[in-house]
Amino acid sequence: MEHTILAVSGKPGLYKLISRGKATLIVEKVDETHRRLPIFATDSITSLNDIAIYTEADDVPLTKVLAGVLAKENGQPASINYKKCSSKELRAYFAEVLPEFDRDRVHDSDIKKLLQWYDILVKNGITDFDTPTEADKGEDEKEG
Repeated sequence: MEHTILAVSGKPGLYKLISRGKATLIVEKVDETHRRLPIFATDSITSLNDIAIYTEADDVPLTKVLAGVLAKENGQPASINYKKCSSKELRAYFAEVLPEFDRDRVHDSDIKKLLQWYDILVKNGITDFDTPTEADKGEDEKEG
C-alpha cells in the first residue's frame, strides 16, 4: 500500500500514519473527516500489511485478499451487504475471492471486518493494495 494504514484496537475505522513521536504516533482517520489524533504506546496498533488470512496451505497477506476483492468488484465498494447477509452468503462471497480460505479458522466477523476495511479504503481512493510502502521496503532490507 502507498500509505501505512493502521487498525487501532478499540477505535473504529482505519488510520493513516502521518508522523512519529517519542511515545506517540500521529494518525489521520481514513474517512471524510481526515481528523488527526495521537495514538499512544499503550494502544494496540496493527498495520494492515502485517495481517494475513488463514488458508489451507500458507497464510495469504491481507493486501493480496483486498486486491482480490478489488478485482472482483471492479474497483467499486463491496456488492454484498456484509452487515445483513447470512453466514452462508458471506462465506460463498469470500470463497469467490479466496477459494482456499480455512473455513474453520476464518470467522464471519473476520470476513465482515475485511469487507468493512475494503469499503473504507475504496471510498477514500486507497486502492494500491499490492504496492509495498517505502517503510516496508526498508524493513525488508533490514531483515535480509
